[in-house]
Amino acid sequence: MPNYRRNRIPGATFFFTVVAYERRPWLCTEPMRQALREAIGLVRSRHPFQIVAWVLLPDHLHCIWRLPPGDADYSGRWRMIKSAVSRRWGAGGDETQPAAFSRAKRRERLIWQRRFWEHTIRDERDLAAHLDYIHYNPVKHRLCSTPAQWPYSSFHRFVREGRYPLDWAAGVAPSVPDSIGGE
Repeated sequence: MPNYRRNRIPGATFFFTVVAYERRPWLCTEPMRQALREAIGLVRSRHPFQIVAWVLLPDHLHCIWRLPPGDADYSGRWRMIKSAVSRRWGAGGDETQPAAFSRAKRRERLIWQRRFWEHTIRDERDLAAHLDYIHYNPVKHRLCSTPAQWPYSSFHRFVREGRYPLDWAAGVAPSVPDSIGGE
């Protein structure tokens, strides 16, 4: 089994990319959104973390979490969230294709890719770049023409808080490094 190197810094802020199995476009469906919302609430009640930013797209999501001091277990939180969503989603996903032997052995549903991409936020500039990346992502994927048009994003909270103007990135893409995203 591969040994994935994860940066585990207690209390740090992390950017994540989590992808649907075979990039199937069901993450924005109402049942999946509800299952995800409930799973996150359940996990946060037992293992707190702050959601700094979030965007949900049909086949993947990006988010930034801040973990509590002394805690670096984001992998466990993702495992619990994915498991809870899988249990709740049940047969709601398209599981018409047979699971690979390794997935069948572990009784995994065909909802999520096994892994996720993680990046430790280094400083305020890095955080700002990742926030811009998250909030511009629906436009990048041609799901809308401005971030304000995409309903499944923390962009709207950032506008209410005065951190972005409503017309942010309307017609002009933000300058975001190519290395961001893990897509």
